Amino acid sequence: MSRIAKKPILIPKEIKVKIDKKKIIIKNINNKFFININKLVKIEKIKNKLIFRPYKENKNSWLQSGTIRSIVNNSIIGITKGFTKKLKVIGIGYKISVKNNIINLFVGYSHSIIYKLPKDVSAICPSQNEIIFKSINKQSIGQVAANIRFYKKPEPYKGKGIRYDNEIVYIKETKKK
Repeated sequence: MSRIAKKPILIPKEIKVKIDKKKIIIKNINNKFFININKLVKIEKIKNKLIFRPYKENKNSWLQSGTIRSIVNNSIIGITKGFTKKLKVIGIGYKISVKNNIINLFVGYSHSIIYKLPKDVSAICPSQNEIIFKSINKQSIGQVAANIRFYKKPEPYKGKGIRYDNEIVYIKETKKK
C-alpha cells in the first residue's frame, strides 16, 4: 500500500486544476500542464485539496495512485516555482556554450557535440564551464541533464568530464609499478 498516495496535495490559490476522465489540467497565468491519468486511479478535488485513491483495493492500484500523485505534485511545484539543474564542465580545453536553444559541447573529442534542447527547457551559460537548465517539467529537465552528462562522464583518475553541481567524484590513486 502506497503511503505517498494517501497524502493530499494542497492546491495554491494562483493555480487552477481541472479533472477530466483521463486527463488532469493544471494551469496558472503563464503555464499549462497536461497529465494523463491511469485508469486504476481516482482523483477527487475537495475545496483546495486533491485526494488520490485507487478504484479497486489492490497493490498495483495503490502503486499507480502514488505515482500519479508524485507527478501531479511535481507539476504543481514546477508551475509555481520551477526547477533548475546545474552542470559543470571540468577539464583543460573543455567548454560549453548555448545559442538559440542549441548547446555546443567541446569536451575533448575531435569534433564539437551539438545538442538541441526541448521546447520546455531553457539554458544559460554564466561561464564557459557551467550551464544552468530551467524548466517547469521535472522529468524533462532531469533527462536533458542526464543526456548532456552522458557525453563525457567524470572519469575517476583526474575527474575530467561533465558533472552535476552537487556531485562528488572520488579520485582514485594512479596505478604504480
